[in-house]
Amino acid sequence: MRLPRCFPLLIAGCLTPAMASGDEASKIAETVLLYQRSNGGWPKNYDRKADLSEPDRRKILADRDRADTTFDNGATHTELRILGRAYSKSRDQRFLSAFRRGIEFTLAAQYPNGGWPQRFPLPRKYGRHITFNDGAMVGVLRLLRDVADGAKTLDFVDEELRKRCRTAVERGIQCILETQIIVEGKRTAWCAQHDEKTLEPRKARSYELPSLSGSESVGIVRFLMEIDKPSPTVMASIESAIAWLDDAKLTGIRQERREAPGTPKGFDKIVVRDPSAPPLWARFYEIGTNRPIFSSRDGVPKRTLAEISYERRNGYSWLGPYAAKLLSTEYPAWRRRHGREGDG
Repeated sequence: MRLPRCFPLLIAGCLTPAMASGDEASKIAETVLLYQRSNGGWPKNYDRKADLSEPDRRKILADRDRADTTFDNGATHTELRILGRAYSKSRDQRFLSAFRRGIEFTLAAQYPNGGWPQRFPLPRKYGRHITFNDGAMVGVLRLLRDVADGAKTLDFVDEELRKRCRTAVERGIQCILETQIIVEGKRTAWCAQHDEKTLEPRKARSYELPSLSGSESVGIVRFLMEIDKPSPTVMASIESAIAWLDDAKLTGIRQERREAPGTPKGFDKIVVRDPSAPPLWARFYEIGTNRPIFSSRDGVPKRTLAEISYERRNGYSWLGPYAAKLLSTEYPAWRRRHGREGDG
């Protein structure tokens, strides 16, 4: 779907001294306007707070037709929140126009099965997969939910668009339920990526193997727990994922970063035994065995962090207290809120 262009307004705003107020939020919003691509989305990892020269702005505008738009690393849904706040404060029609185009882009990117890819337009490789990695799909769903609900700074959206966002969220929740991995008849957790057609777990980068995610699954459960009136199916999905996360916790070990003179980073991550250490979770677990898996860029799964390359061991988050707060505080509060203290 190719969306209409409104670039005369954007160019006028970006190439004039619209940042003269010195207001940081206004400056960021202007930069967001500048980086919006022709299709309505945004690229990732640019500096929203950068001081841009006139040549910088012209170069960015020259790239507006690039197909580098994505939901990865918070891109697009973060920009839309920024524009929503900017419009609510200023009533500047440029922000409203850009916001609407960004929402249309986001809705157009949703698969018929309710999922979102990492990148849109669709690339050839793993960016096509339904992507939970780094909170991509959950970030999109939270934004659309807030638009549908008329949340603060997003209450200017018309009812027709709110309704479409509400429908998209409902489809997204259904996709989450359908992608929850079932092992021996039991619902468990999610992979960081799922096939956009079959919904099967899929790998992304060479060291991100098909697996159960001890990190991304936490974000998914948190989103499901935010549903005001969850269906019995949603509640069962949450309970199953919580049970899996509790079972998957790693106890009696601690990860340390020790000085390692002569190494590229000057330190090395190691895992040591510590009976008093709080629980950790692995980023990836082997489906069916629940054993943590680690990998170098060769894509060969290993059982311990020590077995993979120095570069990957110290350049990626493999272990962390990912589900600690969810299990200790957030889930019990959710049970109380929904009158489930005595269940189970």
